[in-house]
Amino acid sequence: MLGYALALLIGLSLAILGGGGSILTVPIFVYVMGYPAKQAIAMSLPVVGATSLVGAIGHWRSGNFNVRAALAFGTLAVIGARLGAELARLVPGVIQLSLLGCIMLVAATLMLRPRAGETTGVTVEQRPVQARLVVMTAIGLVGLGVGILTGLVGIGGGFLFVPALVLLGRLPMKAAVGTSLFVIAASTAAASLGYHGQAVVPWGVVIAFSLIAIVGILIGTRVVRHVSARALRRAFAYFLFVMAAFILYQNRAVIAHPSAAPRPSSAGTR
Repeated sequence: MLGYALALLIGLSLAILGGGGSILTVPIFVYVMGYPAKQAIAMSLPVVGATSLVGAIGHWRSGNFNVRAALAFGTLAVIGARLGAELARLVPGVIQLSLLGCIMLVAATLMLRPRAGETTGVTVEQRPVQARLVVMTAIGLVGLGVGILTGLVGIGGGFLFVPALVLLGRLPMKAAVGTSLFVIAASTAAASLGYHGQAVVPWGVVIAFSLIAIVGILIGTRVVRHVSARALRRAFAYFLFVMAAFILYQNRAVIAHPSAAPRPSSAGTR
């Protein structure tokens, strides 16, 4: 019951921050609901994907969505997510989570720095053609890299999509959140295909969990309209610091005491 209650928090974080929910989903499935790590990752992907899609639709209706950035990010993010899911078979979990924590720290630091051109409101579409191509290429490459991370670590990647959309695409924070949610939905769907056959997914639990998270994201989509972009960006950065500290601390504990790490069953079920 506690796990289902926390599903509401996942939806709220996805709607307000454009990410973070997927980081919470796997720990909830593992440490609160008792599922093995690999099965928790396989369960997390459809939950985050479905919830993000609902949130993306809400942001699109509110005008907080950028089609070009979504396509530039989404196309390569989908490819990267599938590649990352295959790569996950070869990389130890401790390395995966340590890498995740370090990248989150970098993203949080960038989010707290003042953005160049923030006061000018210069968007990607308003730049010269050559500059626009360079920026869209950079956004695409970031999308590919974050997509690989999605499949490798089993998260949505919003904690990196949003900073990249803000810093590279010069999107307003709210538009970056809405665009990020669409990309998360697409990339988690691709990653889910990569985990097919690796773990058994209890769809009853996943559907119930997703429905509660969707309620949270519908509430969060309404709340985000009344939050200033600057406050939202700073809150997102501090959120990343907290999550990174937690993940790195958990990795340290696992390295020092390997027996404390959750052990997946051979059948991939609870």
